[in-house]
Amino acid sequence: MQVANHIAIDEFCSSWNIETSFISSLQETGLIEVVTVNETACIDVSQLQQLEKYIRFYYELDINLEGIETIMHLLQRMNNMQNEINNLRNKLRLFERSET
Repeated sequence: MQVANHIAIDEFCSSWNIETSFISSLQETGLIEVVTVNETACIDVSQLQQLEKYIRFYYELDINLEGIETIMHLLQRMNNMQNEINNLRNKLRLFERSET
């Protein structure tokens, strides 16, 4: 069942051939948000890309939930640092231009 921008967890899990308990575990760790629509547990379509990444980590690479949390934390830190580097480069360019 797909309601607006949500997909039922049961349907998603059966199409990916994974256990619903995996989604529950992701929700408990805060990696995924589950909402209830018409008394059906669903995930927002905007989370699909992340959820597919978690599935690959867990089922294909055999990385446990703690490992997935660590990977996602480190990736977030890397993205934040990259954004900070870009901001500093832009400020440096402005400073260099004002000196000339």
